[in-house]
Amino acid sequence: MEKYVCTVCGYEYDPVQGDPDNDVAPGTAFEKVSEDWVCPICGAPKSQFDPA
Repeated sequence: MEKYVCTVCGYEYDPVQGDPDNDVAPGTAFEKVSEDWVCPICGAPKSQFDPA
């Protein structure tokens, strides 16, 4: 599973950790994250993330 980086603020989504504070369980691949999920730091949409 690949890590993804927010192109707006640099936040790195790590699929091993997920984003449990925003209902994304650890072990969730970025491709499986809901399309309405946003960056927990800056609020950028999922479309603003690129592979790390």
